[in-house]
Amino acid sequence: MKNYLKLVNFEISRFFKLYLVLIGLTFVCQFVGAIIVSKGYMNRSDQVMYENQLSVSQYIKEYGTFSFHQFVFSEWFVIPIFFCIAMLMIYVFFIWYRDWFGKNTFIYRLLMLPTERINIYFAKLTAIMLLVLGLIALQLLSISIEIQIANSIVPVDFRTYFSFFDEIYNLKIWGWLYPNTFIEFILVYGVGLIFVAILFTAILFERSYGLKGIFFSIIYGLLSFGFFIVPLVLNGIYSNYFYTLEIFFMELVTSIIVLGSAIWIANYLLKHKIRV
Repeated sequence: MKNYLKLVNFEISRFFKLYLVLIGLTFVCQFVGAIIVSKGYMNRSDQVMYENQLSVSQYIKEYGTFSFHQFVFSEWFVIPIFFCIAMLMIYVFFIWYRDWFGKNTFIYRLLMLPTERINIYFAKLTAIMLLVLGLIALQLLSISIEIQIANSIVPVDFRTYFSFFDEIYNLKIWGWLYPNTFIEFILVYGVGLIFVAILFTAILFERSYGLKGIFFSIIYGLLSFGFFIVPLVLNGIYSNYFYTLEIFFMELVTSIIVLGSAIWIANYLLKHKIRV
């Protein structure tokens, strides 16, 4: 356990500087965006009221109030999030291949550590999940600040009331990113964990067998995905035959099997196929 925790800390510290840059860019872009979108609304409303000689109530009746969703669905909010997701997706591969192709082929030193090799796999998997959850938590913090920025620019009469919890709850389009319940959180990020575990095992196939490993990785990935969606396919074919709870438990069992298989195969490859 101690070795595993040391490895997790090591993996996170290796990405930490770039991680801080990602967080900084996201915050700056979204804070600037909150100012620009809010001021843009006020400038347009002032111009329309001046040109058409409208009172505030007449303008609100005809053009509506400012909603925080206007910012949430703007490029200022969306692009930094997708940029972070893209960087973390790249890092899922980089976290392994850097050890092989980086300076002094660092993977050999990792594999010769006096600990089970599967701990390296678990440490990298844990590091990725912690980095993702850290970004989600910081994004929630930034939303509360962005609401305050918008509130300070747009007067009460011109805006739809929005609070932090209302906005988070109403972000239905972002439901996969900000689940509304603990069960949804487990489902969404459990699927994410399985997806990353499958990718890690596929990478180890490639590292173990070279070019043939790419073929094995593709076959393995397709089989895992196919097995994972079996309950959903059955539910589609035999509609209204299964209860929702039955589908849930079938999906839970297949998820455990897929994740367990990924870990078992990775352990076998690390122990018996990857030599130092």
